[in-house]
Amino acid sequence: MKSSNTVLVLVLASLAALAPFAIDTYLPAFGALERDLGASTVEVQQSLTFYLLPYALMTLWHGAISDAIGRISAIKWGLGLFVFASIGCALAPNVETLWFFRVLQGIGGGAGNVVARAMVRDLFEGAQAQRVMATVQMLFGIAPAVAPVIGGLLLGIHWQAIFVFLASYAALSLWAAMKYLPETMPAEKRIPLSTKSVLSSYKTVYSDREFNLVVIALGANFSGFFIYVLSSPVFLIQHLNLTEYQFGWLFIPTVLGMVLGSYLAKRAAGRMSSRKVIQIAYAWMSLMVLGNLLVCYFLPPHFVYNILPVALFNIGMALAMPILSIAALDRHPRIRGTAASGQAFVQMLLSTVSAGMIVPLVWDHPLGLAMAMAAYVGIGWLAVRKSRLLNGKAARHE
Repeated sequence: MKSSNTVLVLVLASLAALAPFAIDTYLPAFGALERDLGASTVEVQQSLTFYLLPYALMTLWHGAISDAIGRISAIKWGLGLFVFASIGCALAPNVETLWFFRVLQGIGGGAGNVVARAMVRDLFEGAQAQRVMATVQMLFGIAPAVAPVIGGLLLGIHWQAIFVFLASYAALSLWAAMKYLPETMPAEKRIPLSTKSVLSSYKTVYSDREFNLVVIALGANFSGFFIYVLSSPVFLIQHLNLTEYQFGWLFIPTVLGMVLGSYLAKRAAGRMSSRKVIQIAYAWMSLMVLGNLLVCYFLPPHFVYNILPVALFNIGMALAMPILSIAALDRHPRIRGTAASGQAFVQMLLSTVSAGMIVPLVWDHPLGLAMAMAAYVGIGWLAVRKSRLLNGKAARHE
């Protein structure tokens, strides 16, 4: 990859990684937040929901906004709001104030991820786009491993330092985007922003059956892993008897799995058909899901064999992700920003449902989490097997 492209990919990856940093960095601080803010475990857990719900809703607008005002301008306002909200979280005197600023973080935080996806497809074509998306995903995948480790270290100072870090990271990413990224939505291609035009664009996107099938598969696969991220304070501390400083025992191996899967996806691009890669990915994920269920049913909780199937599952999830993502974006090239928003919305909506409803219902035992993972993979397989990825090449809708 040329040095200029390397810089672009690094900046795009830093924008995409803001979302996992906003979620994972403060997970080790849940106990400290409970004590300092006088909140219950469920109330602190709901701070995830208060971030994820506005994040999911705003993803419906970030792409359309970037189609109207330009990619860089959309990044500016989104990350600017995130910086302000992160400082507000650091100064929160109670859990209700934390909820409020987490909502603001969610409103602004998705701009980087959505716009980065659209810009990958703006800048690159064909197999190269798939390779770049895999590279961005691979670098993006490092964030969930690094974030809780950083959070644990900063917790030694104070939980407030975690949110100061998030503000600093977003500010640095914003500076890099303004300095190194080109504007890929020139004025002559922009689409005026209005509620009517946005609704019309989403009607086009969501009336496309193929788009829906692909993004549901993408979101369900990711949610199969993400339930372990959302439940990690309970899963690691209560079930596996680890401490708030040992979150790396989950995040490092699971992210290594994601990085390996992304590397394999990059190697497969242009060498193996998308259909074959998807078949291999789902066969692997299904095998790991079965292994996870058997381990949780027959063996007592232990950090090695409860975490290993999740880490190995991520290889298949990451192998399929670039193909599914590019297939969705290619359905609507004229409104690619909106398509990227629509894709991110489905993924985050499933994550929000997991955070607010599913995880609290299943986190009482590792087997509950394993069953939820299996259900998500089943949903993903049912969607993808009806798509043209397995039944013929997915052509552009426009």
